[in-house]
Amino acid sequence: MSHKQSRRSFFKKSTMAGLAGAAWATHFGQGLEAAVEKAPLLSSPSDLQITDIKCGYIRNGHSLFVKIYTNQDIWGCGEGVDATPGTYYLVKMFGERIKGKSPLNVHRLFEDIRRSGFFEGAQSGMFVAVLTAVETALWDLAGKALGVPVYQLLGGKFRDSIRVYMDTALYQHQLPTPEQFAESASEAVDMGFTAVKFDLDQSNDPNKYDKYNWTASPGELTRMYDQIAAAREAVGPNIDICVDMHGRYDLPTGEQVAKMMEPLKLMWLEEPVPAENVEAYKRIADSTSTPICAGENVYLAHGFRPLLEIGAVDIIMPDLQKAGGLGEGQRIANLSNLYYVPFAPHMVASYLGAMAASHVCASVPNFLILEWQIYFHKNPMFKEIVSYDGEMVVDGFIPLSDKPGIGVEINEEGMRKYADKDVPFFA
Repeated sequence: MSHKQSRRSFFKKSTMAGLAGAAWATHFGQGLEAAVEKAPLLSSPSDLQITDIKCGYIRNGHSLFVKIYTNQDIWGCGEGVDATPGTYYLVKMFGERIKGKSPLNVHRLFEDIRRSGFFEGAQSGMFVAVLTAVETALWDLAGKALGVPVYQLLGGKFRDSIRVYMDTALYQHQLPTPEQFAESASEAVDMGFTAVKFDLDQSNDPNKYDKYNWTASPGELTRMYDQIAAAREAVGPNIDICVDMHGRYDLPTGEQVAKMMEPLKLMWLEEPVPAENVEAYKRIADSTSTPICAGENVYLAHGFRPLLEIGAVDIIMPDLQKAGGLGEGQRIANLSNLYYVPFAPHMVASYLGAMAASHVCASVPNFLILEWQIYFHKNPMFKEIVSYDGEMVVDGFIPLSDKPGIGVEINEEGMRKYADKDVPFFA
């Protein structure tokens, strides 16, 4: 007997037994039965079980998409990025560890996988990036099963739309001029964005001392300042400008660039040095009024604790498709909130990842801004690989989905032509 049929039978019998002989018993029973039939509950939590997990890869393995299936024809979608090439069998191993279990116990399954991997690399890297995709798919599945959006499962929302900044992808290897920085910033503002981001690291800068030296030369420093100054002049004082150095410089350079940029009033200077040395970040943050931001290469809340405890950064930016998932992202945000540090997630995923991150951003008070990529507007692949309703972004904000789950689906047929060769595709 199905769950729906058992509910109908129960209410018919109980209503008639309790109200036998009353003239209005039939009408009362019919009304209650109709209400039960219209209830949004899609499945019995006690009956829902995971039956399989399948995955697909694009972008040379740097974008992982997973689908978790159940015995009630409900599935969940999730995405992991960057630390995902070559992880097909890791996905399958995780799937074996959660098969037959209820997907509604999201935190428990997360801990089951993480704790079982203490000696398999569960502290960071590929293990956590794949776990992120699986955990996200569990939230999506739970929301669909219970008929509510993910933000509701996370405790509700503080906001209905999510402000994003445009990563202009004006990559330094193309040797862009200050004039191109100005044009790119103006283009983003014309598209409705109120914040933009530029990269400053340039491996082929002719002014570099040599290929491996992390110290910026005077010529490099001048180039960096001129580029961002041109962008600031083009958009005026009321547009936020973020600057990324991708962790490719040393401590003296980080201090110099942060100090040099103070007159340009940056929203933040991102990863001037590599992520491993939190004391170096502390020295840079203490030396300048330019806000220092880091976190896209930090994993789990454990990784953010030392950054926050010693005041090494002014803003944190975990990648929610890499750092541990949506529940872990909320834990990281809540931890940073105790230190009055804003939460501004890194995001280089598809629209599935962007919307998944948006549910977390909506659920915490200290959200500042989320990353958005120019490729959503220029590369048709990113519209083909997912299914969604409405506009992706409106006037620099992502409209938060109210659909059950994340609100964005993987489009397997659209993704197939971009799938990595020689890797099973959702099989």
